[in-house]
Formats: sequence, C-alpha cells, structure tokens
Amino acid sequence: MADPGPRSLLYEGLLLPALVSIILPPPPGSTWMQELLTLIPSDGDSRLAQSVPSWERVPWLEQTTAAALLENSPCPQLISSHLPCCLFSTCFHGSNAKVRGGGSGVRGIERGRVLFGSWFQPFKGWLGLRDRLNFLLLTCEEMHQDLRGSVEWICQFLGKQQDAQALDGVVENTSFQAMNQNKTCNYGLGLENIMDQWVSPFLRKGVPGDWKGHFMVAQSQVFDWLYREQMQDVSIRFPWDEA
Repeated sequence: MADPGPRSLLYEGLLLPALVSIILPPPPGSTWMQELLTLIPSDGDSRLAQSVPSWERVPWLEQTTAAALLENSPCPQLISSHLPCCLFSTCFHGSNAKVRGGGSGVRGIERGRVLFGSWFQPFKGWLGLRDRLNFLLLTCEEMHQDLRGSVEWICQFLGKQQDAQALDGVVENTSFQAMNQNKTCNYGLGLENIMDQWVSPFLRKGVPGDWKGHFMVAQSQVFDWLYREQMQDVSIRFPWDEA
C-alpha cells in the first residue's frame, strides 16, 4: 500500500519545481533506467552509483521512505514509480516534470494476476499522455540493441550535453555485467529478508525475449491473441511486436 506522505507531497505540488525526471515503466527496465539517470548527471562517474543504494538515489514513490528521501535530496530530484497516470494529480500533469516511460515485452503478464496488476492499463494510460507531457518512450529492447544511442537520446531529452568520455563512462557502468556486480542496484546489500538471491538473483540474464525459452506454442498463441485485443487501439509499433 502506498504511503500517504509521499503521495500528499506530489499532490500538493511541493516536489514539482525541482522535479526533472520520473521513471514510469512497468517492472522490466526500471533498475536499468535508475542507473542511467544516476550516471548521466555525473558524466559517467560511478562513485555515487556504487556507494548509495538505487532505492535511495531514485526513491520509489509508493514506498513509505519516499517522503523523507525526497525532502533531503538535491536537485534535480528523481522518482521511480509503477503507478498509473490516473493516480497522479492535476498539478503534476500541468508541470514541467520530465517523464521517462518505457517497458519491455509483456508475454507472461496475461490476466493481470501478477505484482502491480495489469500491464496494459497503466502502459496505455501513460501512452495517452505522451503528447501532453515532457515524455520519452524508450524500451528495454531498444536499450539492449543500442545502449550508447539510447544514452544519447536520454541526454538530448534531459538537455544534457556529454562528451565521448562521459558517454563511455555511462555505457560502461550501465552494462548488464557492471550492474550485476554492483550491490547498490542488484539488491545484494543484506536484503536477504526481502529476496533470497540464491533462489533467484534480482538481475538474471539481461536478455530481452527470454520468454521464448519458456512458452509452449499454445501459450504463445493465447498471449498473442490477448495482446492484439488489448492493443488494437494503439498505433505505435514496438520492438516486441516484431518478435
């Protein structure tokens, strides 16, 4: 359950003047974007990314710790959230906050009986606002295919100029191998009571499309039908549409 503290801060607009980026993807890709938005402002310098946990650098709006973390954070402030756009206030929608929306292939999220519920509803809700907000849509598939180009795209969106050395630092420190070894983003900082990484590591393979190794033909057919039904009113083509 979301804590009323951080929600009231956002509803009252107290965060908005200093708010530069909000991450609003469905679960896939949020850790990757948290690291990118930490390293881009620091020109690829990894000291902050390797010393402060990601959930403190880019706090989750839904968590009870968000209010205190945001009150003490310097500008620009970064927030993560999986909330649908309908739960954000009118003061947010009329602000200059930048929104980085995204996602990944959605096979396996069939009827919304998973954490955070339906993938389709919040994703389509944010897509409907892409022409009215400072909105950047970027998928995990695109970042995996061309990470450096994606970093340049994000920099342009944020109005951040970086030289080749800074870009190299961002790309190097946001590779899957680097993040998998970084305990501040792989949830390896003594959080065994939350996640037993001996059973399943938080960062697993780092490869889009892994569903192909798990779905049987009949399951893929059922999901393809559901996806077409839910997304028939969306004109945008995504990388996973071609998978």
